[in-house]
Amino acid sequence: MTSGRPLAGLLVIDMAQFLSGPSAALRLGDLGARVIKVERPGDGDICRTLYLSDTDIGGASTLFHAINRGKQSIALDYKQPEDRAALLRLVAHADVVIQNFRPGVADRLDVGPEQLRAANPRLVVGSISGYGETGPWAGLPGQDLLAQALSGVMWLNGNADDGPVPVGLSIADMLAGHVLVEGILAALVRRGIDGSGAHVETSLIEALIDFQFEVLTTHLNDGGRPPKRAAVDNAHAYLAAPYGVYRTADGWLALAMMPLARLAALLDLDLAGDAFADRDAIKARIAARLATENTDTWIERLRPHDVWCAPVLDWPALLSSEAFRRLDMLQEAGGLTTPRAPLRIDGVRADASDGAPGIDEHGDAIRREFDL
Repeated sequence: MTSGRPLAGLLVIDMAQFLSGPSAALRLGDLGARVIKVERPGDGDICRTLYLSDTDIGGASTLFHAINRGKQSIALDYKQPEDRAALLRLVAHADVVIQNFRPGVADRLDVGPEQLRAANPRLVVGSISGYGETGPWAGLPGQDLLAQALSGVMWLNGNADDGPVPVGLSIADMLAGHVLVEGILAALVRRGIDGSGAHVETSLIEALIDFQFEVLTTHLNDGGRPPKRAAVDNAHAYLAAPYGVYRTADGWLALAMMPLARLAALLDLDLAGDAFADRDAIKARIAARLATENTDTWIERLRPHDVWCAPVLDWPALLSSEAFRRLDMLQEAGGLTTPRAPLRIDGVRADASDGAPGIDEHGDAIRREFDL
């Protein structure tokens, strides 16, 4: 086994599009698996063109290149019997298949989990949907912003007087991809014990519900009372003052949980009151005080006294920091600068320098190798 690549030798078939499923395949590839991406002839993964911006590469979106680096591509049309048969022959050699069709679509095309596992009983199939396979939401588009809206995440963000505030990242897609990888790896461990395959399922909504398990558990065991967002610098609906993000004279400062008496002495403020019941009034006094000095001044004053605080960095500030440099998180892949895998194994971080494939770039070689 190559250090840092424990899945070397495994074959993953990525039948997914957009972000969630391909991100799961990417993680398995970073861990050493060979990933073959199956795309539609002609247009390929719709992600190639749906997210185009002024940073596209060769006519395909930067997002596509980032999420599909290191993969191989073969084009197959599942509606054509010969291509479907080729897929099943390929699947017979695979360890993992990843899908993210809308509910029922894969089965109608005869490439659903049951059909694939019939061709390979040891196969682990990972499926991501938007909102589960059944129920009134099952047919809705599995799109990140919509999942945030339905999950409560968007409603929970922002200050009390704000409307819903979406997270400015595709958190449903990325979290669902991580959850699926977790399930796939567990299924592979079981297969190593008893030889059985599996069908691992998750959805965008399940990933976001799990993401909220801390605060949702509080809600479920608090008589069902909705959390109350702070009106001043809200950061967590269930945490008391001073928890929040505050404007300083030249930027922003994040303050985590701490005894108010300690903070009061350091800020030379009267912070008397109940840290939760009087949260807004206390945070308003903190906000007014922090606005009088620069962020670095507050960091130098507060950190020596074990006050949990941090400046709010933008990307240029993060990327130029010594702390970021020491993590060694960036790599060049197919002419694209992109983050590397967020973990190390035996001290080694996976390095995948190959870029994303062109549509059917490896099709001929794959057909010859697997006699498709």
